[in-house]
Amino acid sequence: MIHCVLHDPQDSVAVVVVEGIKAGQTLTGLILDEDRTITLPCIQDIPLGHKVALKSLKKGYTVIKYGEDIGKMIADVGTGKHVHVQNLKTKRW
Repeated sequence: MIHCVLHDPQDSVAVVVVEGIKAGQTLTGLILDEDRTITLPCIQDIPLGHKVALKSLKKGYTVIKYGEDIGKMIADVGTGKHVHVQNLKTKRW
């Protein structure tokens, strides 16, 4: 089962595409540009449509999703953790 998707292997987050993702699961991510999968641990519950960190993201880090800069981290987040408005902000304002 595919749990999350990303476009580029250089992306720093993937988007959860199924409901019910719980801490402790091993997630399977599909890299769309390469049609291959990766696995990563899930450390926190993550809602459908939200992001999961593919690597450790430090405060100030530029986050890449689908090959695009989507903002910067305002708090440190480890691999497999939930990335959303509580720890990621746009650079627009």
